[in-house]
Amino acid sequence: MNYLPISDNAARQLIDATTIWAEYRKAHEAARAYRGGMYWKKEGAYEYLIKTHPKNTQERLGARSTQTEFIYAEFHKHKKLKEARLGAISEALIEAQRQNKALKVGRAPEIVVKLLNAVRDAGLEQYFLVVGTHALYAYEAAAGVRIVAGALATKDVDFLRDARKRVKFVVDLRRDVGSMLGLLQRVDASFRRKSEEGQNESAINDKGFEVDFIRRENVEGDPHPFRFSDDEDDLWPVRAQRASVLTQSLVFEHPIISATGRLATMRTVAPPTFVEFKRWMAEHAKNREPIKRRRDLHQALIIQELMDEGLLGTT
Repeated sequence: MNYLPISDNAARQLIDATTIWAEYRKAHEAARAYRGGMYWKKEGAYEYLIKTHPKNTQERLGARSTQTEFIYAEFHKHKKLKEARLGAISEALIEAQRQNKALKVGRAPEIVVKLLNAVRDAGLEQYFLVVGTHALYAYEAAAGVRIVAGALATKDVDFLRDARKRVKFVVDLRRDVGSMLGLLQRVDASFRRKSEEGQNESAINDKGFEVDFIRRENVEGDPHPFRFSDDEDDLWPVRAQRASVLTQSLVFEHPIISATGRLATMRTVAPPTFVEFKRWMAEHAKNREPIKRRRDLHQALIIQELMDEGLLGTT
């Protein structure tokens, strides 16, 4: 067998946990809009409404008036409501994660869950897809099964960067963390660029776990080469053969759960695209190691089987 169904207890907990996670994400985004604060600042004979932002910047919204007093009152009312909702659902999430661990619901690597959440918290989720072996964690969670361990063995995760959204990405990256390497170091301070090995697209931590960034082959209008940020130590996404097939795929999105019970949402390619791409890798990527090509084919057969059995949707 290439996979086994999870237990009934684990299946029930998986459903409950993913429901709570979806509500947590909504509450988190709603509260995010009310980060910072508002206060009145007196200057001479006038008072002005000041909006503070998380990065210690301030914005003057106007002199005190009926309109600005309404803005002030509405902001604090909604901020209180959103934060109360987030607090309540956060408590439910903590309990769900405890149950996840107790019932052994998840097994995704903890480092991958932390990376996905760091990307989300930085507001960069829309720019990346997880491609390659780690996508199997999203597919098996959606199908309610455990894929054989041999098909999942890898010590690196691949993030596909969508070059079509470069300008907005740069703005969003600068606003929060400044560089992609800096974002990785929020998760694990030991991450460093593998520049000594000529792999500027890769970062590795002290435990040997790698994060690789790839992009589609050049299309007219794509800058090449390009670094994620102006930071000289930052990463450079490398062009990957046929990666445009992945960037054009429908997005498959599903929560994954680590062995410790923590949740994250993984965005990857739709299962049919994964199968087609892995078959191509197995049959046509002649410069790829034979053992990896055999694993590519094995992974393609597993996901095709899950779709054929009606356990995994095609989008």
